[in-house]
Amino acid sequence: MTLSKKASCNSHGQDSSYFLGWQEYEKNPYDEVRNPNGIIQMGLAENQLSFDLLESWLAENPDAAAFKRNGESIFRELALFQDYHGLPAFKNAMVQFMAEIRGNKVSFDPNNLVLTAGATSANETLIFCLAEPGEAFLLPTPYYPGFDRDLKWRTGVEIVPIQCTSSNGFRITAPALEEAYQLAQKRNLKVKGVLVTNPSNPLGITLTRKELDLLVNFIDAKGIHLISDEIYSGTAFDSPNFVSIMEVLVSRNYVNTELWNRVHIVYSLSKDLGLPGFRVGAIYSNDHMVVAAATKMSSFGLVSSQTQYLLSAMLSDKKFAESYIVENRRRLKNRHTMLVHGLQRTGIPCLESNAGLFCWVDMRHLLSSKTFEAEMELWKKIVYEVGLNISPGSSCHCVEPGWFRVCFANMSEDTLDLAIQRLTSFVNAISSSENKNRISQNSSKSSRRKLLTKWVFRLSFHDRERER
Repeated sequence: MTLSKKASCNSHGQDSSYFLGWQEYEKNPYDEVRNPNGIIQMGLAENQLSFDLLESWLAENPDAAAFKRNGESIFRELALFQDYHGLPAFKNAMVQFMAEIRGNKVSFDPNNLVLTAGATSANETLIFCLAEPGEAFLLPTPYYPGFDRDLKWRTGVEIVPIQCTSSNGFRITAPALEEAYQLAQKRNLKVKGVLVTNPSNPLGITLTRKELDLLVNFIDAKGIHLISDEIYSGTAFDSPNFVSIMEVLVSRNYVNTELWNRVHIVYSLSKDLGLPGFRVGAIYSNDHMVVAAATKMSSFGLVSSQTQYLLSAMLSDKKFAESYIVENRRRLKNRHTMLVHGLQRTGIPCLESNAGLFCWVDMRHLLSSKTFEAEMELWKKIVYEVGLNISPGSSCHCVEPGWFRVCFANMSEDTLDLAIQRLTSFVNAISSSENKNRISQNSSKSSRRKLLTKWVFRLSFHDRERER
């Protein structure tokens, strides 16, 4: 059987080391009892630290989980057909939660919200709405490996990298933006917009106000769109605080301007609330044409009415939402500190970060050479010998070999401690081997020096004998 070109094209990205690591984990998953020597999954950005808070709320609010309203079953109502606009109660609850995460510095209109089956669907839908096949979006590197699938595979849109480096902590600069734009021009690609993740995946940092202003100025000058993927907004656990692109627009008096309609937000409950299996994503746009088009396209990835009903009840509980955000951030900070300090003791530094479910880890000193081949060699050792699935920087299109994304929120504290122990043993083994090699080399050099000294002595002795 022959598949269509679209189905068989290789732009999905499934052969990326990011996904290959998952496959290896699935073949040999770590389990404390059944498989203690298995691979620990540190390549999955999942938040499992606050499930007990959600479960406590469900126990205290049994009607929501049982699909009841005032004690009466509404199962039939939820099971029957619902249109693609979504339940008004849920959309109201979503925008309230989004505002709460942003410290209520900005508000959101539920009429501008489009529900999608996760952020993957939201990003792809926006690209479908804003660009034609063969046009381009600019993305700062390193970026989430899944974007090669989400933004390119079915849309036919190209990604042009905005090259960011460790020299300034991988921050976005004006020259990097312009260079990416000019590169697209040389490739005869029409640039339709810029897409950023804020907080950044995989860096775990919030964009600075300077970077946000820079992005606004850039899209204003070029007349293009800006997509701000803010699915990690509720994970900002340390200063500087997270600043939404919407807050920047409001403070700079862009409300109801033409630029106001060219900025769009992607959101999800997968990271902040730890519910990736519920498949709840959203597009927020001030452009009513984008909202109308995205709403029609959302027919291909709707959120179930049951899910909407349950979460509308949960998020409408203002007291719960406020306490959850605070406590979840506290737990993320503690777990982040545990990983960073554990790696530091091993001699492995991390990029200073304040958000996300992962750290951007610097293992350049462990490479056998400053190449991406050496990075893959190290990655394979860490997966197969150490038993940790982490994501190599090359899968995130990082321009410097030796960086890795390491997740910390999808496992227990004991499992994270074991992962750190495994990595410590690996690094110590490398250091021991290097020391032995140095001793061996020094010993060899010393032996050669002794032989040379003896040879010179003998030579000079024979010369003296001849002189006599």
